[in-house]
Amino acid sequence: MESSELNKQAWNGGAYQAWEKRFGTPEQAAERIKRNPVKSIQHVYKYFDEQVEGKRVMNLMGSNGVKGVAFALLGAEVTVADFSRENQQYAEELARAAGVELRYVLSDVLHLPEEEFEHPYDVVFMENGILHYFKDLKPLLDSATRLLKPRGRLVIQDFHPVSTKLITSTGTTAKIRKHKVTGDYFSTALEASDVSFQKYLEGGENSSPNTVYLRKWTLGEIVTAVADAGLFIKKLEETPNLSSDVFDKGIPKTFTIVAEKIDIS
Repeated sequence: MESSELNKQAWNGGAYQAWEKRFGTPEQAAERIKRNPVKSIQHVYKYFDEQVEGKRVMNLMGSNGVKGVAFALLGAEVTVADFSRENQQYAEELARAAGVELRYVLSDVLHLPEEEFEHPYDVVFMENGILHYFKDLKPLLDSATRLLKPRGRLVIQDFHPVSTKLITSTGTTAKIRKHKVTGDYFSTALEASDVSFQKYLEGGENSSPNTVYLRKWTLGEIVTAVADAGLFIKKLEETPNLSSDVFDKGIPKTFTIVAEKIDIS
């Protein structure tokens, strides 16, 4: 089978159960998000200029809808596109519990219905653990560009290739935390991995694995692919681990690219 089909099967093999373990029921999660919507999107909110009310936002591979619902609570008109029915179920129940409208397009993001391109979006947003599902970034970014209105904004926030491709970290305290260069930064091979929600399932990483196949990209490849899609790169920001655990503070953990669709009219 193609890796994309295997990835799709993995994301329909326990995602809903995993999100309940991670966030609680949709009703419980909705109550938390409603109390402080910005908290759910705090690491990416500033890249929207913190003005989302009235904007049309497409969250490509938006998974469980947690980010989409937060943006909807702040007044955005949000659409999520994702190929997992279990993600869709959790997201739609979450939106209902939060009292907001959330369109969910159940589709491979490389094969979106043509009507999705008829009413362009102000912002297309992808975050954390998206790009490595694609063996070729060009179709993904071409689709994102088509979705945007002229001068619309693409925001990509993802795990930094230095952390995902190059360095292995061990240890749980500052004194014993060690980092080793164990990877090949320039490798183009597909890698088998447990699906990201595996750790939340009953039995965690020891439960029956849902295997996905990932192609990890270098930062140069990602930046070049964004530019090749006809987008003007306005910002590339690299950030350390932003959690309370500061053991990795000297290593880039995530990056964010903000790009704008060139207006040729």
